[in-house]
Amino acid sequence: MAVLSASTPRATTRRTILRWLTAIALPCGAVACGAAAGDRAGEDRLSREAGAADVAALDSLPWDSVVARARGTTVTWRMWRGDPSINAYVDGWLAPQLRERFGITLEAVDGQGAELVNALVVEREAGRTRGTASLLWINGETFASLRRERLLAGPFAQRLPNARFVDSASAIIARDFEQEPLGFESPWGTVQFALIYDSVRTPTPPRTVAELRAWIVAHPGRFTHDQGFAGATFLKGVMYALSGGVATFAGGFDSARYEAGRDTLFAWLAGVTPSFWRRGETYPPDVAAMHRLFANGEIDFSLSNNQNEAVTKARQGVLPPTVRALVLRDGMIANTHYVGIPASAPNAAGAMVVADFLLSPEAQLEKAKVDVWGDGTVLATHTLPPEWRASFAALDGDPRAVPRDTLTRYARPEVAPAYHERLLRDWRRRFRTGGP
Repeated sequence: MAVLSASTPRATTRRTILRWLTAIALPCGAVACGAAAGDRAGEDRLSREAGAADVAALDSLPWDSVVARARGTTVTWRMWRGDPSINAYVDGWLAPQLRERFGITLEAVDGQGAELVNALVVEREAGRTRGTASLLWINGETFASLRRERLLAGPFAQRLPNARFVDSASAIIARDFEQEPLGFESPWGTVQFALIYDSVRTPTPPRTVAELRAWIVAHPGRFTHDQGFAGATFLKGVMYALSGGVATFAGGFDSARYEAGRDTLFAWLAGVTPSFWRRGETYPPDVAAMHRLFANGEIDFSLSNNQNEAVTKARQGVLPPTVRALVLRDGMIANTHYVGIPASAPNAAGAMVVADFLLSPEAQLEKAKVDVWGDGTVLATHTLPPEWRASFAALDGDPRAVPRDTLTRYARPEVAPAYHERLLRDWRRRFRTGGP
């Protein structure tokens, strides 16, 4: 993705659009998105965009014909490129498989969140009906923004043959931050938040939010969280626990419920922040920085949005071999990541074939291996043929991993995207910048 100079007119347009995108409310339920779909000008614009037209045309074709159209093409996938294990899976395993099986060249490029949305808006404002990306890695607030801006083609997910294996009974998979995907995104992985500790350094870790508070106060300077997505997920999980559970915030964003939960959380933070690493005056920028502090012995807990990261990073030598993952009994947030096809996709057929292969037992099993990535599967493994069921069952066993039944017991779903955005914004204003 091209980087624009801050002094160029196009960069100014980008900043203006980005401010406008982030200023408007994020939640986009089925009713709201349906209302947007009724906008005649939006319908006319969408009908002219390549990806939307192609997905509509492909809907009437047999799957073999979709695969035939995809053969010999290139699929550009905008995705998060911040983890070497994920990049290795995509570049070193997935791309060769797609090339060998379908003749598809996969090009993974960096792009996520508001920046991804902004890039698509800029393309549209420039009058480009055929864009550069054919596939997007999305979920949560990004999905809400893309749907609200009518930047996704679809529905397409129900056309994918391997969708029959998806665990649609799972609330974590079936709803994306309380949003109905409605076929505009296809799931391809699940993760669950977990703390990471050293079983030698901390042989009896806290098991609840109340115990965690007591531990932090008793061990000043040994705990912190990052100021990015994982840190916000940690704060949101504590807010759930202190406010009666996730049900308090279910059913769409509510300002009164949010403010009550935020105030309770901030009172909890006010009591523990002076005992944080560097007294909470500064925070690591991301999870990678958390891991470095942990490995260097500066803090006693790291964290991750992937429940298996303790195992993968230990095997890679990033973290000590004695690390363990920890889920608190109050519950830990779990969510699903998806792929979507932009309305301006130049290669909708290729994108659909890639999305379908991501749901195949082969691709799901490979990325679930902790030596590869350790990403959770979206498949209902009991519906798979016996040989695949056995392969997935064999994934369990590393003592550093949290047992699957424990993960399921303590998994808590995401709520409306606005809770995440508002909490991160308010936390930054109150704690990172020292506001009132």
